[in-house]
Amino acid sequence: MNHCSHCGEKVTLIIPPGDDRERHVCNSCDTIHYSNPRIIAGCLPIYEDKVLLCRRAIEPRYDKWTLPAGFMENGETTEEGALREAWEEARAKIAVDSLYTMFSLPQINQVHLFYRGQLSSLDFEPGPESLEVRLFSEDEIPWDDLAFMVVGKTLKHYFNDRQSGQYPVRSEDLVHPKGRDWKPPKPARYTLGNTGPVNPDA
Repeated sequence: MNHCSHCGEKVTLIIPPGDDRERHVCNSCDTIHYSNPRIIAGCLPIYEDKVLLCRRAIEPRYDKWTLPAGFMENGETTEEGALREAWEEARAKIAVDSLYTMFSLPQINQVHLFYRGQLSSLDFEPGPESLEVRLFSEDEIPWDDLAFMVVGKTLKHYFNDRQSGQYPVRSEDLVHPKGRDWKPPKPARYTLGNTGPVNPDA
């Protein structure tokens, strides 16, 4: 951040009085700009013994398979965001069962939430962010071609839990394989057609 969104003047990264971490503070109007974690909401769409996956038509992880998910919009609940993403990416209508997985990724300032739900119909098709949308049974999942770590973990939890028929909420803090001190490269600016989680290891 270079300029204050309140008055347009330059900002400085300092620890404000009474705080314990650096914030961008305006040099002119003293407005403190807080940067908070971003929430990604998504769905685990289920039909009988299969799950619905989308093959990405956008970066990052173009051409890789994922669950429908994306950044929440202002004014919506996490469930509404998950359902919107399912419609935008797969034109899928889903009856939500419950929140299923929650992952904290502090190194990239993200929280990922996935809702488990049933496909209301088989009338789905790729949205503008997907190349292809398909149902997969467990032995058909393209494990080596999944876009994000959180997608693989959610799928593995689901297929394990399906054996007992019990689906507790799974919560996990994920640390990058390179360690807690690893920092992702600075992402490119968002442009039309470039949306979604900024880090391929998410």
